[in-house]
Amino acid sequence: MIKTLSINDFLKTARKIPVVDVRTPLEYDHAHIPGAFNLPIFSNEERVKVGTTYKQEGREAAILLGFDLTGPKWSGFIKTALEIAPDKKIGVHCWRGGMRSGAMAWALNLYGFEVYVLEGGYKKFRNWALSKFKEQFNILILGGMTGSGKTRVLNELKRKGQQVVDLEKLAEHQGSSYGSMGRTSQPSQEHFENLMATELAMVDKNVPLWLEDESLTIGKRFIPNGIWHQMRETTVIKMVVPLEERVSSLAAEYGCLDHNFLIESTERIGKRLGPVQTRDAITAIKENRIPDFVRQVLVYYDKTYGTGQSKRIPASIHAVECTGTDAAKNANIVLNYYKNLQLSPA
Repeated sequence: MIKTLSINDFLKTARKIPVVDVRTPLEYDHAHIPGAFNLPIFSNEERVKVGTTYKQEGREAAILLGFDLTGPKWSGFIKTALEIAPDKKIGVHCWRGGMRSGAMAWALNLYGFEVYVLEGGYKKFRNWALSKFKEQFNILILGGMTGSGKTRVLNELKRKGQQVVDLEKLAEHQGSSYGSMGRTSQPSQEHFENLMATELAMVDKNVPLWLEDESLTIGKRFIPNGIWHQMRETTVIKMVVPLEERVSSLAAEYGCLDHNFLIESTERIGKRLGPVQTRDAITAIKENRIPDFVRQVLVYYDKTYGTGQSKRIPASIHAVECTGTDAAKNANIVLNYYKNLQLSPA
């Protein structure tokens, strides 16, 4: 059985069965439907050959070349599909829902699979993902200066049943110059958006959605404009944590990282940090005085955070005092404050 589904029906079905993306590894690695497996019909080089043949000689010549290239591969495709979907129910898509997904669906169906093909392919999914950023969500922002432990508090709020989307986790970056934590790469902008859209699709718009107070960029990834504008215009519950508590927390978090990475990251913000503070921060790193290094760079990050806050409507910012960085305790403080805020007269 082969059944072609609309994007919404396909995504609902994809929650129950595996999905294979039959595009090339290069296309898949750039961006894909979250959770999909890559089962490429063509290698990167083979796709170029088929595309060139299509342009120069036409559709039929490209189809024949495609069969020549994939002929010995079909038993392997089926065996891999069985590993991915042993109960023989599988979703399939390519770029536009054309020849590649059609060929794979035909072969799997012939072997006895129930095959669900995405109408319009990945291109249709991509349009669906972009449309999510135009929707309105009941966003609440968790704020606090660097080192306040916002991400850990978000995780605690999630454990308490609150709706949370961790943008930094999706972007694989913690936001600052040091935010890569020594990792080498982030997802592409397109895949970051795909991940975010998939999370937003699961959100109940009738209840709050907690997001961390971010700048427009998280590392090299941009928050889509539709979501960014909502984040800037909504209520902020800002944790106010004492400086030394923040220093201790950051020193514990970053002190175990490679010192060369810390020095390079400090040099990247040198112009904004200033020559004296940059020098002193780097000296502290070299001498393994991590708390002193943290104090130096926090001067810049606290100032930057304050500048961002000053661009918000003052009445939208609600400060809550937190004596330390204990995530569970601070999550309770934030949640109780929000509940009381809801009960208070406007």
